[in-house]
Order: sequence, then structure tokens, then C-alpha cells
Amino acid sequence: MEDKKKRVYLFGFMTSGKTTLGKILANVLGWDFVDLDAEIIAREGMTVHEIFENKGEKYFRELEQKVLREVSERENVVISLGGGTLNSYETAEFLNANGVTVYLKVEPENLYQRLKNKIDRPIFRDLVLSDNPSKEEFLARISALLEKREKYYKTARLVISSDSQRVGITVDILASKLKGLIDA
Repeated sequence: MEDKKKRVYLFGFMTSGKTTLGKILANVLGWDFVDLDAEIIAREGMTVHEIFENKGEKYFRELEQKVLREVSERENVVISLGGGTLNSYETAEFLNANGVTVYLKVEPENLYQRLKNKIDRPIFRDLVLSDNPSKEEFLARISALLEKREKYYKTARLVISSDSQRVGITVDILASKLKGLIDA
């Protein structure tokens, strides 16, 4: 019989709904919720954009991995990862060994709609703030990042579309699929 897990890791591209769904899922399960980016922001006293700007992406990614391992010591917790946290097979193996992994999948067109006006995303900030950002530029950048990351995202135990259905329905589907996999 398979071991039941005491952690659920939500990952996927930025704006895929990890934090929104994670909070609701944690409430449904009666578990705690941790947003990895929020944890880092609290520790550093600056936004992710400010960390990128002042200390660089390399510093941020190293800190992100350290904090991920620390919060993974908790039990009965839903952990929402940053869009780029899962950036290696080593991290994927760690996540799968320590909890149930869930990829919240969103199609590029929907990601574009969610990102086109957000200035708080360091990787897209320059496009949003440019005089005339084109949809094609956004989609090209989204597609390039997805191509780089999706091989890791696909290591997830569960893949859930978080494209266009209501949040409550997505949480219900996810909670149902998690039954038997977690120690709730």
C-alpha cells in the first residue's frame, strides 16, 4: 500500500491560481496554507520584484529552494510554489518524495489574459510597462518559459486544468482527486 502524504504542493505558471486555489483547498482539507513567495517576502522585507532587482534572480532562486525545504518540514499543509520554483528534476524528486504534487495547467492564451496588465511579475514587467506591448511578444515569452518549465511541471502526480472553470469547481475536482493520496 502506498504511503499517504501530509503535504500538497501546487505548482504551475504564474497566475495559474496556485495561491487562490491553495487557500481554499487548505480550508477544505482543514490544513495550513503556505504561499512560498509570501514567505520569502516576509523574510526579506521586500517584494519578489525588489529581490530580483536588488539581489538578482540567482539569489532569489537559492533562497526559494532553502525556504521550500524549510516549509516542507511541516505536515498537513498545502504549499503554493512560485512559478519558477520547480526548475530541476532534483526539485521535482524532492517534491514528489515529500507530498502530492499538483500541476495547475493553463493554456498560453489564458496566461496572456491574466498577465498582460500585471506589473508585479518581474519576468513580464518590461513588456507590461513598454509603450505598446504586443500580444505576440507576450505569447512568445510565455511559450518559451512554458517550454523550459513544463518538463518539470509534468512530473506532477496530478494535472488539473485551471483555465476557465470557476475556482470552486476546480477545488472540488482537486479535493476529490486527492482523496486516498493524502493523510487528511
